[in-house]
Amino acid sequence: IQVVVRLRPMSDRELKGNTLPVVTASTEKREVTVIKGTGARTLRNTFAFDNVFTSFSTQQEVFDQTLAPVISDVLGGYESTVFAYGQTGTGKTHSMEGKDEPPEMRGIIPNTFETVFADIDAGDSTNKTFLVRVSFLEIYNEDVRDLLSKDQSKKCDLKETPDTGVYVKDLTSFVVKSVAEIRQVLEVGKKNRTVGSTLMNADSSRSHSIFSITVETSEVLEGEAEEDARIRVGKLNLVDLAGSERQGKTGATGDRLKEATKINLSLSALGNVISALVDGKSAHIPYRDSKLTRLLQDSLGGNTKTVMVANLGPADYNFEETMSTLRYANRAKNIKNKPKINEDPKDAMLREFQEEIARLKAALVGDGSGGGGDGGDGGGRIGDQSYDDSEDPEPEIVEVEKVVEVDPDEDQLEALKQQVQAEMAQKMKGATTNEDLEKIQKDSERTAREEMQRMLDDRHNTEEEKQRILQAMEQQHAELESQLEMAQKERVKKLELEKKLKDMESKLLHGAEDLELRNKILEEAAAQGARDIEDRVRLKREHDDRIAALEEAALLKEENFASRKEQAADKTKKLKKMFSKYQTAKADLEEHANTLQREKEDMFDSIRLLKQQLKLKNTIIQSFVPPEVAHKVTQRAHWEEEIEQWVLERLSRDADPIQAAATAVRPVSASNAKRPVSDHARIASALGDLNPRYKTENILNLELDMPERTTWDYEGTTVNEGVQAVLDIAFSTDGGEQLAPYVDLGTA
Repeated sequence: IQVVVRLRPMSDRELKGNTLPVVTASTEKREVTVIKGTGARTLRNTFAFDNVFTSFSTQQEVFDQTLAPVISDVLGGYESTVFAYGQTGTGKTHSMEGKDEPPEMRGIIPNTFETVFADIDAGDSTNKTFLVRVSFLEIYNEDVRDLLSKDQSKKCDLKETPDTGVYVKDLTSFVVKSVAEIRQVLEVGKKNRTVGSTLMNADSSRSHSIFSITVETSEVLEGEAEEDARIRVGKLNLVDLAGSERQGKTGATGDRLKEATKINLSLSALGNVISALVDGKSAHIPYRDSKLTRLLQDSLGGNTKTVMVANLGPADYNFEETMSTLRYANRAKNIKNKPKINEDPKDAMLREFQEEIARLKAALVGDGSGGGGDGGDGGGRIGDQSYDDSEDPEPEIVEVEKVVEVDPDEDQLEALKQQVQAEMAQKMKGATTNEDLEKIQKDSERTAREEMQRMLDDRHNTEEEKQRILQAMEQQHAELESQLEMAQKERVKKLELEKKLKDMESKLLHGAEDLELRNKILEEAAAQGARDIEDRVRLKREHDDRIAALEEAALLKEENFASRKEQAADKTKKLKKMFSKYQTAKADLEEHANTLQREKEDMFDSIRLLKQQLKLKNTIIQSFVPPEVAHKVTQRAHWEEEIEQWVLERLSRDADPIQAAATAVRPVSASNAKRPVSDHARIASALGDLNPRYKTENILNLELDMPERTTWDYEGTTVNEGVQAVLDIAFSTDGGEQLAPYVDLGTA
């Protein structure tokens, strides 16, 4: 694995916050130095990598020295991977994607597009054919999503086969034939990617994304047939990882906190895989700990050429995260992969394209030969007709008189019809548009009408013969119309085949053929020369590193001195140097222990969060789900290794008699219903219920069970008849005062 480090400049927020830069990078020495402390307590940690880019390095420089040499390997059939790693806000997405405008701000992915198609144009146009297809996915909260799918809510499953390894099932793939098309695909995927805002980054990537470019190459060697072409499939995975986060710095809460937990878990799994690969003694590599490590399995420990871009922030408040990133990168450079060419794979799409193109060409050739056959059939019919007239030599003399007087019109009409059809079929072969077909038909029809009109105007013809000629003219017109319609249908079919053939051939790319592209080839050759020079410079650096290592080893050797004073001075010099290294190593060890402790605390925080969620779900189950139902669900659950999820088995009455007895049979009355339904309820449902309550819920709607009545209806009080009479007299208007004293009130 080639490991490069890129240091971003100080941000405006860091400059305003009075933070200090503690990271320095040297492109010449390929070293990164992290400084801690001031004065006499200053400690320096230095790391060496394959390439180092400072804050002044441009996007093009990063691309030319990291990925440009890899693309030629992809065209040769190798699989390669480039992934950006680092803390959130260190510029991973900027390094991988950048900005569209201005062009010098474009990142690794857009620059890859230009180089891939430029290398294809620079290839041999005579015996090489290329097919380029792309896909785009993201891993969000440990769910794989297809960023090019129309249904963004759909989750994809990971599958694994011995031939292809780990792959994503039903992942959308597009065939592209230009830089503009592949950029359009990238933009569509970027719009669907999940991003969010945190205190450290306004547009923080909340998922890991993988943009894959697959290049299939078909090469026909000299003297071999096209069927024996060698097919090589190269693949380039461009990975943009989400950044590792600490909740205290990002201020993540709610969904952002859950996202950060999943991100940190997957990155921790990635670190464990790197550690296990570097150790070399581990019998088990934990690829299955996360979806990310499963997809990067070949990139980390397989047959892939891998480039790791470690992104750093220079500010002092990110010292711990910077050291953690550098340690990961320093371990990763010790991983050794064994790349191999992927030749003649079973799932190559290029071979399918070539077979389909050959089939379409054969269909077009067959269609053309069929059109010529129609003309031949017309000529054959004329020959057959003359052969039938001469079959019997004896009645031929008798028929001569009849031919002259009656039948010559029929023979002439038939011969004329066959001649016009043959001429029309011959002309239609050269027709290119429907207008040409209509013009040919009109010309043939006009010629036939003129000839028939001449025959019709012949004064020797009787009325019966003229009528027969008119009928023949109408029949000839109908046949010409039918022939024109058939020709138009054949032409439409041919145009569809030609269009399909052209579309498929346009997706297959070939090398350069004009002067402009030849100039590109020369430019590529010059770029290759520049890369060769860089390789020589790199070899010189490695040679210098070996010399420095030998010089350091020479310090430990015993030397002869002229005096004890000279020996003491030399020993003192060595002691100071070794003590400085000891202090640095001691501080590095302490810092490493502190980092491990912080990572352990972060893991404990994640575990506590997961335990809280687990307790919440257990509380819900214990409070609302009957124990016997929970037990049944637990018995049905089993772990699905491929999708890494618990799955409930479907209930089956035939599998287990005990389970069959425990499984209730759905009553007949509940046919097509969610629950058992009585006749009364079914009739009420058919009549319609205006009450919207419980309409969409699977809840039994029962009538109230009324209790026995213990009350009486209220009745008004009754008035005594005598009292009522007195009241009536009192409220009457005539003579009530005289009669009142004589009323007997004793019974009232």
